[in-house]
Amino acid sequence: MPFDSNAMEKEVSVSGLTKIFGDGDTAVTAIANADLALVPGEFVSLLGPSGCGKTTLLRIIAGLEAPTEGAVEVRGQSIWNGKTRSTAATRPVSMMFQEPRLFPWFSVLDNVALPLRVARVDAKTRRERAARICETVGLKDFLHHRPTALSGGMRQRASLARALVTDPQVLLLDEPFGALDAMTRDSLNLELMQVCARAKVTTMLVTHSISEAAFLSDRVVVLAPRPARITDIIEMPFDRPRDLDLQQSTQFQSMVGRLRRALSEGA
Repeated sequence: MPFDSNAMEKEVSVSGLTKIFGDGDTAVTAIANADLALVPGEFVSLLGPSGCGKTTLLRIIAGLEAPTEGAVEVRGQSIWNGKTRSTAATRPVSMMFQEPRLFPWFSVLDNVALPLRVARVDAKTRRERAARICETVGLKDFLHHRPTALSGGMRQRASLARALVTDPQVLLLDEPFGALDAMTRDSLNLELMQVCARAKVTTMLVTHSISEAAFLSDRVVVLAPRPARITDIIEMPFDRPRDLDLQQSTQFQSMVGRLRRALSEGA
């Protein structure tokens, strides 16, 4: 599905974004004058070398890190006013991290329901909603297990369920499956695509994997080494739904090659 971010409503808008850590001679520019827009329901990946500012960009959009300059809007509301974060603007946004970050003394159900508990949703409603989203990500039979009893893949499923339990409009993913084996990663990527499509959630993924970015995304944003600069935005020409056989096709391998060249040219 082609996305024209100039013609459509903006779900996420980043303009003139710059992030500098430190001062004076020790200052490090992590992001330099980035401009980017996502439209509703789009899946976009940020692809670039380690340390190029991908995670920093994600954290600024999530309201976890203030920018030095520039603006970020979600659904038309500014996330940042200087160093002050707007709680209302970040409400539609949810983030999944590299590590599951589950509380070991909580069950899977209680871990997934935690954001609703923080939001003061009543116990019956939050447990029902958490159970429903757990079933969606394949955790129906593990609701009362503790995280230590789960495999790495199952823990990441629980983390994904927790990120989705608030019904976000924007889902931010920071290499959530990077530490998993290839088969588990493929399986979870398929489920991630299906869940995001059903929820119609606008998704931004940070990844180092060229093939993962090509397989999951509507568009891939290529970043140069630090300071992060957007050097290319490449649309993936694949119909949805997608399956793993796509990765064996000539067209897919051609797009992987194009992304690899874009990364090399931007270095």
